Amino acid sequence: MATPKSAPLAIRQLKRPDLVAQEIKRLITEKNLSPGDRLPRESELQAQFQVSKGTIREALKSLEVQGLITISTGPSGGGTVVEVPLDRTLQFMQNYLFFQEVTIDDIYTVRQMLEPELAAGAVPHLTEADFEALEHSIACCDPTQSSDDLVSQRREDVNFHDILAAANPNPFLRFTCELINEMIRQLIVFANRTPQAEHRRFGEANAQFHRSIVQAARERDAAKVRALMQEHMRDAASSVKRMKGRIQGRLILDADSLRSPRPRRAVQPVEKAAATAPGTASKTTARASARTTAKAPAKTIPKASAKTAAKAPAKSPAKATSARPAAARKRAAP
Repeated sequence: MATPKSAPLAIRQLKRPDLVAQEIKRLITEKNLSPGDRLPRESELQAQFQVSKGTIREALKSLEVQGLITISTGPSGGGTVVEVPLDRTLQFMQNYLFFQEVTIDDIYTVRQMLEPELAAGAVPHLTEADFEALEHSIACCDPTQSSDDLVSQRREDVNFHDILAAANPNPFLRFTCELINEMIRQLIVFANRTPQAEHRRFGEANAQFHRSIVQAARERDAAKVRALMQEHMRDAASSVKRMKGRIQGRLILDADSLRSPRPRRAVQPVEKAAATAPGTASKTTARASARTTAKAPAKTIPKASAKTAAKAPAKSPAKATSARPAAARKRAAP
């Protein structure tokens, strides 16, 4: 008895601008270009890849949308390599999660697993400037010391964790935790009937945990920092659930909202549960990105054909997320 033949797998046919965009990524890797370095001019790229000006411009626009370059116009215009911002990465992640029905419990479950290891791994690398930034953050988020509104205080709670993240040498762990922190800043709100006293209790508990973590970190006791952070994350998850925290809408933002000065969503006090909080300060870079150098030279893009379109995509350069300098992190809550 003959077995039925399985249907052939559909192979995604890449358009020529997509192929050119992949080759430009390969070019960035081969030349080990860093943020601020300029790409070859459009005419040079057009000659190198043997494609039309329109194809080159479409490829560059695709890379700009991905956050890898910026494009300037004029005689000296062209593409400039930039570091992909966390906001842009968050937007892509939210678009992916749009149909996944992510809940507060999901976010905090992952946070409880990762944050203790992040903090423990940061301990040997914390500088005196980092400790000053951490203590400054505590003063800004403690309701018994800060005169800032509760929205700013809760946002500063998250800034404390970003300072620890910046000191951790593991770029993937750092990126994942910063991504979670950004989601908490932008998307979590509380029920509008949550008593203000609950927010205050939450803030006081967070500040006390933060003080204990800083003290243990000063003693270079990574195991104690890990244990304190585990307890802190359990308490935070319980408090958020008790205060009826929830995701504000579905997990999606449009690109314009990330580039404009419009307010971001953040943890809300009782009288502002439906309002949005002011945006947080943008992150500046301090550590150079690690990159691998590809061995194969950039390939010329031939005329469009089915065989060319079916080629495997080139790998984009590996990047490490960069940490903010302590001076940038040491600031009052907005």
